[in-house]
Amino acid sequence: MRAGRRPGGHGLGAPEVPQAPRPDTAWGRLSGTVLAYIALTKPRVIELLLVATIPAMLFADRGNVDIILILSTLFGGWMGAASANSLNCVVDADIDKVMKRTALRPLARQAVPTRNAFVFGMVLGVASFLWLWWRANLLAGALVVLTIAFYVLVYTMVLKRRTWQNVVWGGAAGCMPVMVGWAAVTGSLSWEPVVLFLVIFFWTPPHTWALAMRYKEDYKAAGVPMLPVIATEQHVTKQILFYTWATVLATLVILPAAGLIYAATAVIAGAWFLFVAHQLYNSVRGGGSVKPLKLFLQSNNYLAVVCLGLAIDSVLAVPTLASYF
Repeated sequence: MRAGRRPGGHGLGAPEVPQAPRPDTAWGRLSGTVLAYIALTKPRVIELLLVATIPAMLFADRGNVDIILILSTLFGGWMGAASANSLNCVVDADIDKVMKRTALRPLARQAVPTRNAFVFGMVLGVASFLWLWWRANLLAGALVVLTIAFYVLVYTMVLKRRTWQNVVWGGAAGCMPVMVGWAAVTGSLSWEPVVLFLVIFFWTPPHTWALAMRYKEDYKAAGVPMLPVIATEQHVTKQILFYTWATVLATLVILPAAGLIYAATAVIAGAWFLFVAHQLYNSVRGGGSVKPLKLFLQSNNYLAVVCLGLAIDSVLAVPTLASYF
């Protein structure tokens, strides 16, 4: 596999950016500590929260934009995601030291005591629940707690080191922002947020496996059985192709409840996403140059474009396709 440039994408599994050592002064130590705690929350990963939550909230309340509720939900959701990521760093500190792309995480380089990181993560989790209960409703707060528990206890502590399907089922935690956003607006759940959940659920494996193809030696050294570590590139790209098709088809299920703007966006962006996935698969089959990071970055762009299309469609309250029949 030919090495590509280090990606700067967002979303699940995005690589860390090395931090320069802080000057050995009081201010340098203070700012270094603050940045270390911020790094525990994995800010780049939290970008997925922004990409997914806002469109879900706008979709739930077509034609209306409650800025205060959106900002309040984003803040509560951010604390929840920051909690899950911080606790993940505590559990994964041992393998983070081994993997090159995570070796500069705060606990891996001992910039933050483990106990402090654990307390930090727990406090953020409790604050997230209380905030969302206060500013939105109990269901939104409960869903955040469920997300944190699933990500830390199920994905990080059980699935991640035991099965190649870690990303498939563990990725469910990354799908929860759409459920939280919908619940914050409506106080309930329905079929629409479930479909949005499935869009991100199917999107996660090709997104993460494309990155893992590039960094499979890291995962192998850490003993994490990511699919690219234990399977051939042809098998991996075949699975990527399957989940990419599932993602695109899931976006089409929403069409009856959305308008023409979303429909056009979903179809065009879907064709674009599928083209890159097929290109990767065909390159592997043909023995050509393999560039998995192209698909990784493309998956980020795809999800952002589809969510943007849904947001614009919802804000403008474009007549739904179902209304034409």
